[in-house]
Amino acid sequence: MTVKPDITWADFEKIDIRCGTIISVNDFEKARNPSYQLEIDFGDLGIRKSSAQITSLYSKEELIGKQILAVVNFPKKQIANFFSECLVLGLYGEDKKDVTLLTPSLPTKNGMQVG
Repeated sequence: MTVKPDITWADFEKIDIRCGTIISVNDFEKARNPSYQLEIDFGDLGIRKSSAQITSLYSKEELIGKQILAVVNFPKKQIANFFSECLVLGLYGEDKKDVTLLTPSLPTKNGMQVG
């Protein structure tokens, strides 16, 4: 496995990773790969939408109320007819298909920042 090039502390400080709670999940029928459309509550930052290819490991029902980590300072990205407003973080499985979500190990206030 190749390690990416070093970054500076200043580079890392530009990434805004926050904790949020998934409040709604819908099938994303127009996505090329099986995906969900998520609405995530980030507390004072508000509710943001994201598309996530996590259908193979997570049902819609088990995602409701789940806390996740996401990058919230990317520009909006259009995917088909949907605008993703944050990037939900996860780990790829060995097959590079299944994604395991990154979650806090204890309940955390929505909007708390990783740092």
